[in-house]
Amino acid sequence: MRPTVNDIAREAGVSLATVDRVLNARPGVRRQTIEAVNDAIRRLGYVRDVAAANLARSRVYRMAFVLPATDGRFVGMIAEEAARAAGLAAAARTEVEVLRYPAEDAHALAALLARLPGQGIDGVALMAPETPVARDAVRALREAGVTVATLVTDLPHSGRAHFVGIDNVAAGRTAGVLMGRFLGPGPAQVAVVAESMQLRESVERRLGFDAVMLAGFPQVEVLPTVETHGRPERLAEVLTAALAHAPRAAGVYLLGAGQRALTATLARLTLPRRPVVIAHDLTPHARAALVAGSIDAVIAQNVGHLVRSALRVLRAHVDRVPIDPGQEQIRIEIVIRENLPPPALQEVEQEPEGPREEA
Repeated sequence: MRPTVNDIAREAGVSLATVDRVLNARPGVRRQTIEAVNDAIRRLGYVRDVAAANLARSRVYRMAFVLPATDGRFVGMIAEEAARAAGLAAAARTEVEVLRYPAEDAHALAALLARLPGQGIDGVALMAPETPVARDAVRALREAGVTVATLVTDLPHSGRAHFVGIDNVAAGRTAGVLMGRFLGPGPAQVAVVAESMQLRESVERRLGFDAVMLAGFPQVEVLPTVETHGRPERLAEVLTAALAHAPRAAGVYLLGAGQRALTATLARLTLPRRPVVIAHDLTPHARAALVAGSIDAVIAQNVGHLVRSALRVLRAHVDRVPIDPGQEQIRIEIVIRENLPPPALQEVEQEPEGPREEA
């Protein structure tokens, strides 16, 4: 016979109300009492039926995707997918909203995050630069009982519960292998363009790229990273200047946003040869550029899987149940013109098999 909460209360010598507070992580219980209840749970082998408990309480989860308000198409794709997932999540008693903050305004982000506990938000999927202000804001959310999962780019020292996204060091290494092999033998230079090096995804991709280029393609000089801060005119300016001072420039590695401005800038320049271009994220423009031959390869991640994984991870942390690591691993995909999927299939979710509860 399965143990019940009554058995836990008797075993720990506490009231049913105290057991309920411990199971639901509510305040007002002494540390020694929490330990006594958890010890009783372990001794009895109690397994909580979270779904039944939530149904009995008519529990509704409230999740928020907090994204920068940029013109970047990839961020827009995440917002669109989150809005689409909200319709499916309603059946699982989950409300989803998308909130935007001014990009590169850490204080506006912190103010937005500070308001969320008072709005009854249970979990936040956050895409933000790695700044002290952002880290402190995430810590404050955690202390207020709100679960935070970082999305696409990580904040590893903030106390966030989980990171949802590809291994960005591995993605950079993948870009390095592609660049080195596409360039072939002989000396060459590669320009590197980032939206911001405050984004941890950019730092990690650059680290992985450099490691492969240094070890496998020492004849290639990788130039210092230039930052665009999300402005197309700045991308044109800094990339043009970088290539003007690089007589052997034969490649460009775009660490994040800026595909449209990059291809437009390269089309305007008169260069000895068209550079090899490696970019990230299969946006509609990246798809068109692959077909046109102005981008050679894209390191992609499935946006549908990314959003649904974030919702499942947040639900699991809120419910304090295990996560299936295999199901939540976001795979790195290499897309070239020859294997470009039809647009209708681009966002079809291809997830590892595992127990599924749509959130």
